[in-house]
Amino acid sequence: MPKSVSNRWSQWILLALASCLLMLQPAGAQQGSQGHLVNVAWLEQALKSGEVLLLDASVTPLYTAKHIAGAVSVDLYRYGNREVAPEVMERRLQSWGVSPGRKIVIYDQGGTNMATRLFFDLYYQGVPAEDLFILDGGLAKWQAAGGAVTQEAVPPQPGTFRLQAVRDEVRVRLPEFLNAAGDPANHAVVDALEPGYYVGEAKFFDRAGHVPNAIMLPGEDFYNADKTFKSPEEIARMVGYLGIRPEQQIHSYCGGGVAASVPFFALKFILNYPKVKLYRESQLEWLQDSRGLPLWTEAAPQLKRDMSWLNGWGSRMMRTYGGSKINVIDVRPPEAYRLGHVPYALSLPAELFSGSLDKPAALAERLGPAGVNPDTETVIVSDGGLNPHSALAYLMFQRLGHQKVSVLMDSVDEWGLKGLPLAKEATVVGAPKAPQDMAVPASVYPVRLRDDVLVRDVKSSKGRYPKVFIASGQTAPTDARHGKTVHLPYKDLLNADGTPKAAKDIWKALVKAGVPRYAEIVCFSDDPGEAAVNYYILKLMGFPDVKVLLQS
Repeated sequence: MPKSVSNRWSQWILLALASCLLMLQPAGAQQGSQGHLVNVAWLEQALKSGEVLLLDASVTPLYTAKHIAGAVSVDLYRYGNREVAPEVMERRLQSWGVSPGRKIVIYDQGGTNMATRLFFDLYYQGVPAEDLFILDGGLAKWQAAGGAVTQEAVPPQPGTFRLQAVRDEVRVRLPEFLNAAGDPANHAVVDALEPGYYVGEAKFFDRAGHVPNAIMLPGEDFYNADKTFKSPEEIARMVGYLGIRPEQQIHSYCGGGVAASVPFFALKFILNYPKVKLYRESQLEWLQDSRGLPLWTEAAPQLKRDMSWLNGWGSRMMRTYGGSKINVIDVRPPEAYRLGHVPYALSLPAELFSGSLDKPAALAERLGPAGVNPDTETVIVSDGGLNPHSALAYLMFQRLGHQKVSVLMDSVDEWGLKGLPLAKEATVVGAPKAPQDMAVPASVYPVRLRDDVLVRDVKSSKGRYPKVFIASGQTAPTDARHGKTVHLPYKDLLNADGTPKAAKDIWKALVKAGVPRYAEIVCFSDDPGEAAVNYYILKLMGFPDVKVLLQS
């Protein structure tokens, strides 16, 4: 065979093989299919070939106004959120045109949660994952690319899908969800609602807030400005910043199980995290429970303690029977401590902490002999609530790696006015002086410093997101030496009595000042205690990457 003919023959064989391989892929895969997301070009090719079933998940009025030609309307709100018998669900899926082996592309208006919820429902009912796709960017992206729309509705050809078994492994029920909320180390509970619901500004039902230990991760955070999903790399950076790890069991919830489908889809089918579930009943069931299950408005309300809590858990009886696991640290001046203090409080004046900013190891050496147990919660007592003294002590305990630190929101004066016991004798550390003494044992306080709390050189730390500096004093800085800086005086976040303002008001102040949700936040002020107040508030609100800059 001549060489030229042989070459042409080889080229023809390779072309035929490539064509065969393409026939094995969904239509147009090489033009824009990435995992379970397809783009407009992919869908255009697939519709021409007639290989896919196109489902419009928008509500009926939007579908009626305009939709992609050939799309079947599947308005989940028409069907409700109630459980139905398997045979009813099977007929429902068949009425949409669902058949075994047929590819399904779902879309909505773009950047919402209807397509992802329908995706979840079909997947939960047993439709193979390899047959399910979402049009990335939805109808908005379709039209932006010049795609035609119509108002003509075409009844679908009945499908032949047979319901076999649901995928219960992707659906969480209340008992398991309740356990997950109490175990944040091994579980991540994701709240998919807008921030206003999380912080208690808005509510669906009788109470406002979020499930305890839930992480605020609204569905809108997963989308780009053009309503397409963010890249896998950006989503991984976002959830990693919030402390969500792939080895955790992840539970997504919202008000009624619809918005929760966006984090579910993104984490399970874009990031391929192995253990992701959706709480379909969500707050609707949580708040109807007869036990009166709690909702929080702050991300970490345990950072605040009140006198009733401290008097109960720190009482003589609890200490006698070993039930008290609390260090009480009084940061007031020694003379104020001698006039009266919370029982069993240790006098560690604020100057000890402010003078140890550059010597945290030396501070640790003093805490153990002073009676501070590194393995129990430390409650900081001051003149009242949150102020530069109590906040700076909180900051330094964070720097030392203390696991549980909180601040008493009441003053010692308020403690006494409520008729609670006050002590005048200094708390005994070591062996008791008398049989009635409840001495606090001395301990060894290890040096386990954290490097993500205090920074001297801003170049020495690097977060997942760019730095944003918060000027925390009353006066706005006049220079831009720190880069992007917002001014948020710490007093703007506190009530007159030193307690933090309501979470919804703090959130408004943060938004107004321009504090971004995703950033490496660095608080600074001429007085480090003022910066420490903002540090504490941001931790209370759930910001994961916050530091205090020590000014030169």
